Amino acid sequence: MVRGISILTMQLFMLPVNAAHAEDVDLATRFGALESVLDVSLSPDGSQLAFIDQGANRKRQLYVVGTADAAEPRLILSSDGTSGDNLNWCGWVTNSRLACQTFVRDSVAGNILAATNIIAVDASGDNLRVLSKQRSSRSLYADFRGGSVIDWSSSDNGSLLMTRSYVPEASTGTHIASKAEGLGVDRVDTVNGRARKVESANRDAVYYLSDGRGNVRIMATQGYSSSIGQFEPVVRYSYRAADGGGWKYLAQRDVVTNEGFEPVAVDADANRVLGFQKIDGRQAVVAISLDGAAQTTVVYSHPEVDVDDIIRVGRNGRIVGVSFATDRRVAVMTDPAMAKMTAALSKALGESSIVVIDASADESRYIIRAEADTDPGVYYLFTPAAQELRPLLLSREPLSDLKLSRVKAIDYAAADGTRIPAYLTLPPSRADMKGLPAIVMPHGGPSARDEWGFDWLAQYFAQSGYAVIQPNYRGSAGYGDQWYENNGFQSWRTAVGDVADAGRWLISQGADSGKLSIVGWSYGGYAALQSGVLAPDLFRAIVAIAPVTDLAQLKDETSRDGGGRINAKFIGSGPHIREGSPAQNASLINAPVLMFHGALDQNVNIAQSRTMLRALENSGNRVELVEYSDLAHSLEASEARTDMLRKITAFLPH
Repeated sequence: MVRGISILTMQLFMLPVNAAHAEDVDLATRFGALESVLDVSLSPDGSQLAFIDQGANRKRQLYVVGTADAAEPRLILSSDGTSGDNLNWCGWVTNSRLACQTFVRDSVAGNILAATNIIAVDASGDNLRVLSKQRSSRSLYADFRGGSVIDWSSSDNGSLLMTRSYVPEASTGTHIASKAEGLGVDRVDTVNGRARKVESANRDAVYYLSDGRGNVRIMATQGYSSSIGQFEPVVRYSYRAADGGGWKYLAQRDVVTNEGFEPVAVDADANRVLGFQKIDGRQAVVAISLDGAAQTTVVYSHPEVDVDDIIRVGRNGRIVGVSFATDRRVAVMTDPAMAKMTAALSKALGESSIVVIDASADESRYIIRAEADTDPGVYYLFTPAAQELRPLLLSREPLSDLKLSRVKAIDYAAADGTRIPAYLTLPPSRADMKGLPAIVMPHGGPSARDEWGFDWLAQYFAQSGYAVIQPNYRGSAGYGDQWYENNGFQSWRTAVGDVADAGRWLISQGADSGKLSIVGWSYGGYAALQSGVLAPDLFRAIVAIAPVTDLAQLKDETSRDGGGRINAKFIGSGPHIREGSPAQNASLINAPVLMFHGALDQNVNIAQSRTMLRALENSGNRVELVEYSDLAHSLEASEARTDMLRKITAFLPH
């Protein structure tokens, strides 16, 4: 299907690297660099691209370039996350107008607050306009949502269907102080900023879904108790008939247990909504008719893993398939033409995983991303009629001349004999781990899992000479209820036991037991620290990035915001609160500990790391905490990540 590859002659399309060769740039700088390209989108007529380049000091720049050969990118917008709003993504409203989301986070009176806005700008860089509605700032509970674009389809006149926050008409000042404004839907003209109300603000609304044709069909609401300042753990979904009318009950979902139905995409042709629902304890894609009969159909289920994605393409969000991860991510295309196209592209690109990023309005051109374990990702322009596949942008240009490590799906035996799936990454020149220093790297979450593919942290350690294992311990999501158990906090002993057993497996395979370390981020940081409690003599060094360290403290911290009631159910009560808290058991940890945390972390408060620091110091342990004053949970700054990698390398035995 693909005859050949025509390479772009534009030098600027391949983003410049700070220094071109390995001998000039250390590994920490190369792997610590954020993705070169944050976002790519294609104009409706397919003649132009927009992409966001990530540079030094969190600077992001929006470029527009024609898709013809020898076109030169034009700088449209530039943002600096250190001094104000930063660009998140951009999409084409028309062939001459773009809409983008900006994001800002800051500490206000000791509280970490974040806000988004939707802006619009001409492809020439002119007529910059804020589309989000001004929100109240009279209380800590003010609504900082700048809204979201829920329908790009009817945009030939330069308008978008988007959510916006309002004070509901019947509200009073007292209510505003106790809860955020309501969320409604407007048709917004991106050129002049005028808006027409499509859906009145609902105080309990959390999101809406359109049918890709300009009609709002699904509303999600989550109750809020103003007396205790907490959200309910159940989200309720309503639908509107194809011919209009009032909202009618559709389904509901418990956000703690994930029981129930969660709508994701409306299929306008079939007048139904597709979403996720458990079948035999595993998440499946299910469709419910929107004709009042509520006929339910299982679209796709898997006997071993959760089906966790619905694949959509084009400006209408056309549903073309589903996706799930076994040993590797698998896409099952329900659209025959799309199945044929992606299969041919994967074959042409060496069996890479293919992701359709965007398409022209008539789907005559596509932006695709090809990626693999040894390939961080390349963006291509594909024109089916011409059978032309043209490379555009490298996802991580600083790594382009490095030989990266293959990632192998393996499993190992836990203490009780259960086979634990995992991924093993060895240094590029090694086929075994005999005598190697090694790292166990548990994933975050805990409601998450690792997948096969490129992982910048695992690849960095492999390049540095370590064997790296990433276990999908019991408590991981993606394998169904039985594997998930009661989540990685309530079932910490099983989850952390599986993590420790990954280290024992590495030693059994020849890794140097005197140079075994554990490195984790978020819940992975918690698992790293708690592994030091559960198996004090196993690991020689512990690195925890943005970790949870005290479950009682975590419950107290989250009780101060609207999600506290939900988080309390998730964390649970009982002996595990103390037994499963590394800060409460710091005296049992023998290995030296190095921690990193961003002061603007809204996922895990930096107080968690500070508590662990005091506990370890009081126990006489060797410990260091590195704080980044203006960064959040993901430490999204190349300079900070580079600094972190250098400090970790100096700390770990090697």
